[in-house]
Amino acid sequence: MKQLVIQAFGDADQLKLVEAARPALAPGQIRVKMHYAGVNPIDAKTRAGLGWGAQAIKDKLPWSPGFEVMGSVLETGAEVSRYRPGDRVFGLVAGGGYGEELVVEADELLPVPAGVSDEMAAGLSLAGATAWQGLTDHGALKAGERVLISAAAGGVGHLAVQLAKHLGATVVALASPSNHDFLRGLGADEVIDYRNETQLAGLVPVDLFFDLVGGTSGVTLLSHVKPGGRVVTVPTITAEQIIAAAGALGLQATGMLRRIDNTQLEQLIQAVADGTLQVVVTHCYALAEGAAAHRQIESGHTRGKLLLRG
Repeated sequence: MKQLVIQAFGDADQLKLVEAARPALAPGQIRVKMHYAGVNPIDAKTRAGLGWGAQAIKDKLPWSPGFEVMGSVLETGAEVSRYRPGDRVFGLVAGGGYGEELVVEADELLPVPAGVSDEMAAGLSLAGATAWQGLTDHGALKAGERVLISAAAGGVGHLAVQLAKHLGATVVALASPSNHDFLRGLGADEVIDYRNETQLAGLVPVDLFFDLVGGTSGVTLLSHVKPGGRVVTVPTITAEQIIAAAGALGLQATGMLRRIDNTQLEQLIQAVADGTLQVVVTHCYALAEGAAAHRQIESGHTRGKLLLRG
């Protein structure tokens, strides 16, 4: 089977399409034909040798990225009664999604409800879990509060806008002007050009800042949080910097690592099925175009989700 792997840390050209052996199927496992794999910033950072993801796999190279997958069941191992061949499944895995097939424990993935497209299911799990856990588990966002979301048009951001609105918050979205109408259509109450200092200066302070950019940008935006307000910063590489700067301003700040919670994923996919949550997929790349997909996600100017097609 064809699989994208990284044989050494480095730039996007380190992604190589190779012929890999089909993994064996053990009791309790399912073999899945990958239809789509989500392309996320964590994939590119891990490939580059940065952050916790790279530390976890540095001794396991060559290694295939891909934590967010959707596909159909090809084969079930002994003791699997939940699925049959042909069933559509999606969810979070520990890597290996960038391949034509993967073998996982049957309880790792979830069924895709009728009426939910393959593409929407493929782009939901990692970005949706990050958005939901950041806003609720870590950010404790409540109805009536104001939340500022940076990189609001991106994979996590565009879902966070919708989820925060669903929670009853007033949503302030930061994005380039070309994405303003897009974000208003998703429910953002206020949309601001992150490069427009005049607009930023007029921003009414927020209760929660959901920081999806980190670094210098994240530090600068801390001034728009109410005294005693809260900050959740997602990029792990600059989390310590943001937390220290927030603490100096008297703000409550935390980093986060997305965890796998299939109960949450069931609720999120049901929201997609009900039409209350929209996963916007802007481009699907062929598996052989993995390097191009990584270069795009690293540009920092992606609307919605990018996928690899199996």
